Amino acid sequence: MSRYSHACFALLFPLVFTSAPAGAAQPAQAGVAVRLEALRPSVGRGDDVPVRVTLTNISGEAQHVLRWRTPLEGVQSSLFEVRRDGQPVRYLGVEIKRPAPEAADFVLIEPGASVTQTVELSALYEMHITGAYTVRYNSPAAPLPGLGAGAALHAVTGELASSPVSIWIEGRLPRGAKSSPVPAPAQEAAGGSLAFSQCSNAQQEQLAAAVDAGRAMAVDSHVYLTSGQAYGPRYTTWFGVPDAQRGARAIAHFAAIRDAFENKPLALDCGCDEAYFAYVYPAQPYKIYVCKAFWSAANTGTDSRGGTLVHEMSHFDAVAGTDDHVYGQAGAMELARSAPERALNNADSHEYFGENTPAQRKR
Repeated sequence: MSRYSHACFALLFPLVFTSAPAGAAQPAQAGVAVRLEALRPSVGRGDDVPVRVTLTNISGEAQHVLRWRTPLEGVQSSLFEVRRDGQPVRYLGVEIKRPAPEAADFVLIEPGASVTQTVELSALYEMHITGAYTVRYNSPAAPLPGLGAGAALHAVTGELASSPVSIWIEGRLPRGAKSSPVPAPAQEAAGGSLAFSQCSNAQQEQLAAAVDAGRAMAVDSHVYLTSGQAYGPRYTTWFGVPDAQRGARAIAHFAAIRDAFENKPLALDCGCDEAYFAYVYPAQPYKIYVCKAFWSAANTGTDSRGGTLVHEMSHFDAVAGTDDHVYGQAGAMELARSAPERALNNADSHEYFGENTPAQRKR
């Protein structure tokens, strides 16, 4: 793991308690009604797909709903029935094995009150293909809670379902395109494949651009190193005094990084909510988890999105097997000066060589 460790599971917005809303809703055993609203009935390419879910107690007594049958703390099962042009759409989120519910697992809704949550759907369902989508909230009936949940609870066990809503989505892929066979949306990327997990439509667009930037850096670095003029200021700044053996290793590293971008199945996961940039498991190529700092970076330049992907790609044992000896340009420059062997094993050194900011000439 490196300072570049990042994941974003950004699905939900603040919980709001309100009075019962006007408009149609689907009742559940005459106790709790569910209303679903499409906040954007028409969605452009790269835009998120937000919907609002409202559960209203339409009875005269307090109702208790299992929290995981609601989106109040994140969607952790397929709570929505989604179709594109009439065909079922694959759920991409998590499924969790749980113990029997306790009293604390229930949400109390007083008579006439509502709980409301906004959910971004494109990180949860395969919605990157253009088409006419219908979405329906549908939490199947649940068994009665055990005694551990408390005898005083008036638990809602029936189906929690809404009427369907329609959303037109202009997706990254054309209407009629086939869903990918991998467990996340994928697009072809210069001979390899690019897959996403827990990434919204907007995040997928940004990541595709970042991959293009990282690939361009890898190609430029490899061409530079194999040009016959490899040992100029750019090389010495990041990898130190020229040496034939180290130079050959640098070529091999960037050849492998380039090959990974161009020919390997790259998977990007947006489920990290940490402050750093990104992280990987070196023994599990080619999956990169992107985190908070990644999203505030530019595609190119120092500590960029594209450079972050080069950094992380170099960590994989199947690519260059780099470590994190130092972070930052100043530390990487000093490492090249004082310990060039370690610089060739430092991920940030590879990133800064690839970013080449400020640009340095070969000679």
